[in-house]
Amino acid sequence: MPETKTAGGPQGAPDLKLDLRSPLNSAKKLQNKDSSFLDGSPSELPVLEKTKGITAFQALVHLVKCNMGTGILGLPLAVKNAGLLVGPLSLLAMGFITYHCMHVLVRCAQRFCHRLNKPFLDYGDTVMHGLEASPNAWLRDHAHWGRHMVSFFLIFTQMGFCCVYIVFLADNLKQVVEAVNGTTNNCHYNETVILTPTMDSRLYMLAFLPFLMLLVLFGNLRVLSIFSMLANISMLVSLIIIAQYIAQVLPLENKMKDSRRFPAILSLGMSIITVLYIGFGVLGYLRFQNDIKASITLNLPNCWLYQSVKLLYIAGILFSYTLQFYVPAEIIIPSAISRVSKRWAQLLDLSIRFTMVCLTCVLAILIPRLDLVLSLVGSMSSSALALIFPPLLEISTYYSEGMSPLIIAKDILISILGFVGFVVGTYQALDELIQPGHPVTFSNSTIFIQ
Repeated sequence: MPETKTAGGPQGAPDLKLDLRSPLNSAKKLQNKDSSFLDGSPSELPVLEKTKGITAFQALVHLVKCNMGTGILGLPLAVKNAGLLVGPLSLLAMGFITYHCMHVLVRCAQRFCHRLNKPFLDYGDTVMHGLEASPNAWLRDHAHWGRHMVSFFLIFTQMGFCCVYIVFLADNLKQVVEAVNGTTNNCHYNETVILTPTMDSRLYMLAFLPFLMLLVLFGNLRVLSIFSMLANISMLVSLIIIAQYIAQVLPLENKMKDSRRFPAILSLGMSIITVLYIGFGVLGYLRFQNDIKASITLNLPNCWLYQSVKLLYIAGILFSYTLQFYVPAEIIIPSAISRVSKRWAQLLDLSIRFTMVCLTCVLAILIPRLDLVLSLVGSMSSSALALIFPPLLEISTYYSEGMSPLIIAKDILISILGFVGFVVGTYQALDELIQPGHPVTFSNSTIFIQ
């Protein structure tokens, strides 16, 4: 495994790791070692060792994959609960706000790179320098807390996603195996299927563990782009199959070679994601109305064509695990191996990766209300990373240069929105977690366990 260090880290080696978060459960970890993230001209760049970065297309693949998970399968139910008007408008508004906050984060990172004459800054370092530029003396004295806070939220979020992915893999494979005897080739008659009991879903989780251990050995974004592409293809084919069933009966910056192209890639990626989310949620609800289930796959006929949807999603989520795992691994591992000799670096790298994978599997097995844990993770971490930090960072970054009162008001309103989501979502998740007697459900899965 290549040994990487964060800029400003123990050994100061330059390495951009810009994390751009979205509230729809995704991490974006786009790096660039050979392009400028500066506002200045190329002549202002320090002389750096040139390494191959990911292409614009690979960046787009990663961006789409990190925002496209199992949650899209539950959007028709969300549209039902929110309403046919409020649901799509809310998705559109949140997509726009998230897109805007991502651009704010990228812009602030560029500005500090230019101010400090550094080629690369990660999310945590950007927040730290933003606090150092704050007019408040206390915030300047405790600026390093900002970096630690971002790292904590990133690790907490991504490890939570990895746990839920394991649950999704196990539950969907178990459901396909148990329904295999009743699965037919006739997709026009959806009869009730009597499941054939198999082994416990926790054993399915353990069965996936060796494959996950092999996948997390790949720690390079250029290699991971292959897995992202396979995951995108698997999920896209699944969504097309579901969409054709809905439609046929419907009566109605970063490690890119040229990181200056990243804002355009970000715009394109978020546009694709927003359109897919809104279209899928609205059409799914219109097709099934009040009969819509928590996951739209539960509404599909029990034939091999639609069972293949679950198998394709299993493949997609399996490949997605390694990309979600990449974020906490790149935060924890470089810091750990910088404290040992080069002789032990490789062994420590592998040990930490395997330990982290085992930890996500153990948590998936032990936590009975994983859907609520995911809700808790999203409310706490995603709200902070995607909606609270970026607008406040913009104020601290540009305040000394003079900001329009409208821009300040906009940033404050977005942060308040994120804080409200943080408080309300966290309270609701904790309240349901401590209440006994509720059925155990996995909201991102296609199976319900009573």
